[in-house]
Amino acid sequence: MRAIVGTQAKVTGTLNVLNHPAGTPTLRSRIGYVTQDPSIYDDLTVRQNLDYFAAILSPGHGPTATRRREDVTRAIAEVDLTTHADALAANLSGGQRNRVSLAVALLGTPDLLVLDEPTVGLDPVLRRDLWNLFHTIATDRGTTILVSSHVMDEAERCHRLLLMREGEILADDTPEALRTRTATETVEEAFLHLVDKANASCPTS
Repeated sequence: MRAIVGTQAKVTGTLNVLNHPAGTPTLRSRIGYVTQDPSIYDDLTVRQNLDYFAAILSPGHGPTATRRREDVTRAIAEVDLTTHADALAANLSGGQRNRVSLAVALLGTPDLLVLDEPTVGLDPVLRRDLWNLFHTIATDRGTTILVSSHVMDEAERCHRLLLMREGEILADDTPEALRTRTATETVEEAFLHLVDKANASCPTS
């Protein structure tokens, strides 16, 4: 995931993102990145956190500052935190903190949103709410969302899956096509089927 957003320098091979080599400076404003742990400041409010990151993304005064404030207000509303905009990040729940990180990633309306294990440690209700939000962002804004997850029931929510095991790609397909191809009922069963098949094809010493 870090290679995609350009924060991992030592990468073998070629990786293109949005028709540009990964890490190209012009991609910085087109990609939003949410790390596994919320990357926000506990001693700042929700709005102050976004103001800070917005100023880094788009520095300047006058009209630029006005657009920044509008962008911050929009991002806060998109993650449904308007009523918590003036709350300290330290006082937020785990799900709300994740939403603040997501709001930061939404600044500047990126074309690609990269989410690294975005729901880890959250209860089922918060996970469901976040996934509903992901689908809303993808549908309403046309944003491509790339999610990494070890939770197979979350994989069922994706439009397309890339299943990997120990660095090897096992499948690249839609959930429905994957279940059909492996004659299974869930993505988890399909994944295990492919793992077993790959293990069976490996030569033993």
